[in-house]
Amino acid sequence: MQVGDIVEDFSLPDQDGNSVRLSDFAGKTVVLFFYPRANTPGCTVEACGFQSELAHFKRLHGGGVVVLGISRDTVKAQKKFAEKYGLQYPLLADADQTICNRFGVIKEKNMYGKKVTGIERTTYVIGPDRRLEHVFAKVKPEGHAEEVLALLKK
Repeated sequence: MQVGDIVEDFSLPDQDGNSVRLSDFAGKTVVLFFYPRANTPGCTVEACGFQSELAHFKRLHGGGVVVLGISRDTVKAQKKFAEKYGLQYPLLADADQTICNRFGVIKEKNMYGKKVTGIERTTYVIGPDRRLEHVFAKVKPEGHAEEVLALLKK
């Protein structure tokens, strides 16, 4: 997926089991961040960073920027993660990796000397017209929400 491409609509369950579609947010900018696994240290830092900045995102672009987190976790795991850390934005469960594969975030990674396949932490900024505006690849969790916010303030 390249900057300028139209992002195809998709639907996934959130942490409450409700179906969330990208098209639900037509006319709004969407920050879609892919993270490897709920309740792990780096993912917690990243998700809590977005929570800390959520009020700022909601004030941008004349009505707000929508933040969506997505991982291969189950609805139940996303629910536990959201409740444990007070996350007030949708966490989407892509347990069968359909959307992860569509966005190309499933990669072979080196974890403690072992090759594993998993989500490469990546964030997509999708414009109000569903056009891909920016891609943050190989994201470092610390300070990432602030980095995305700075881009959107420009």
